[in-house]
Parts: sequence; structure tokens; C-alpha cells
Amino acid sequence: MSKNLIEETTIHLHGTNKGLISIAKIEEPYGKDSGVVASIGVSLSGMAEEPDWKVHIPLENLSEVIEALQKLK
Repeated sequence: MSKNLIEETTIHLHGTNKGLISIAKIEEPYGKDSGVVASIGVSLSGMAEEPDWKVHIPLENLSEVIEALQKLK
């Protein structure tokens, strides 16, 4: 599996001592010619490279996901 990490941001996970939310843009996460995704991972141990949970969102859906999340505020 080819993963080309373009950029990454890490945020402290509220309510935990070491927990992190990592947000990254990844090219070809599933191999050649797979689309670019936004990757959101949650690590309770503070190890961003080994998240306990993760989701990949195609960039084509990102605006709609952000809009839905904003409604939760």
C-alpha cells in the first residue's frame, strides 16, 4: 500500500492525558491511482502514527463533511 503524506496537523484530544487527533492529506492511500483523502486519526496513547481509530474522507466529500460538522457546534 502506497501512502504519500502531504501535510499533517496534530491536536490534543480533550479529556485525555496523551490523546491526539491527527489530520493529514494523503495521496494514493490505497495504491497507484487511488484518490487523495483527508485522513483523521484518533490515538489515546499519543502515538499519531498508530491511531486507535481512523477514517479516510475523499477530498471530493470534504466540504460537505466540514459543513455537517459545523452544524454540530
